[in-house]
Amino acid sequence: MPVPTSPAEAAPVRVGLIGAGRIGVSHATLLARRVAGARLVAVADPRPGVAADVAESLGARAEEDPAAIFAADDVEAVVITASSTAHAELVVAAARAGKAVFCEKPMAMSAEDAARAVAAADEAGVSLQVGFNRRFDPGFAAAHDAIEAGRIGSVQLMRSLTRDPGLANPAGVPPWTIFTQTLIHDFDALLWLNPGANAVSVHATADALVAPEFKDAGLLDTAVVVIRFDNGAIATAEASFSAAYGYDVRGEVFGSGGMVTAGDGSTSTRHLLTADGDTVETSRSDTDLFAVAYTGELAAFCDAVRGGTEPVVTGRDAQRALAIALACIESVETGGTVDVKPVGA
Repeated sequence: MPVPTSPAEAAPVRVGLIGAGRIGVSHATLLARRVAGARLVAVADPRPGVAADVAESLGARAEEDPAAIFAADDVEAVVITASSTAHAELVVAAARAGKAVFCEKPMAMSAEDAARAVAAADEAGVSLQVGFNRRFDPGFAAAHDAIEAGRIGSVQLMRSLTRDPGLANPAGVPPWTIFTQTLIHDFDALLWLNPGANAVSVHATADALVAPEFKDAGLLDTAVVVIRFDNGAIATAEASFSAAYGYDVRGEVFGSGGMVTAGDGSTSTRHLLTADGDTVETSRSDTDLFAVAYTGELAAFCDAVRGGTEPVVTGRDAQRALAIALACIESVETGGTVDVKPVGA
């Protein structure tokens, strides 16, 4: 019998999941089959039959009302993977029910709602972790460790990018998604890779280059952001909803003593060299590229719950990333450089 390597593995955390969409199904499967410190006991989704389809295959029970998860005595932690607009209210409800909370990004869609979510967790004394997966990717984590160890000197220039492999339904993309749900990962990564620094201003440019016919409906599918930090560092973050070659996520930090990079969309280190050139197989989805990271963040959450420690990614981290996203929206609307509002101001 394997020896437990963490408090959660010794006594798995009993988890209820809310929201059985694409990422919810992935997280539920990881909790049930890959995270040794978790035991998935319930899945909730208001759409008839959806929760049952997921729960039955994973040995959990199905609920249609999230309130059943909050009221359940056998649920001690909640994983929220519902629609982004519902996140803040679900975090507040879960915290008030005394449940530890893991919430997929974004934790909220406004600074006010983010503050309410953090306050609810603080008042209830429960863990609140937010799903910024790059912190758990081995390559990004190694880059962060090198920066913290001072191996590249003082941070001066930074770059982060996210390119999704396709835009299947342009009409279904809510306004400002590119900032609040896509680039928010890059904003968190840039803050994390520039330890101790705060973003002070942004200048964002965005357009609908992939599906220009949907621009009048509010679609923005391509964006570039310049971010200035209070330690003098300058960063760029860019996103596209249509990379023909696969799912592409990368980061780069240049400092006074060197540079570190992270991220590679290839599925393995294999390069096939033939008369046609060099061929590399690439990832086509986030759940493929970040399988290890998604597992790691859920395992870390369970360890924090069982061990009574602060989560690796906190609600306040989510507030800082959201503040940059909201400043980007204002920058696009005004066409100018916008100050990032300090969290709590």
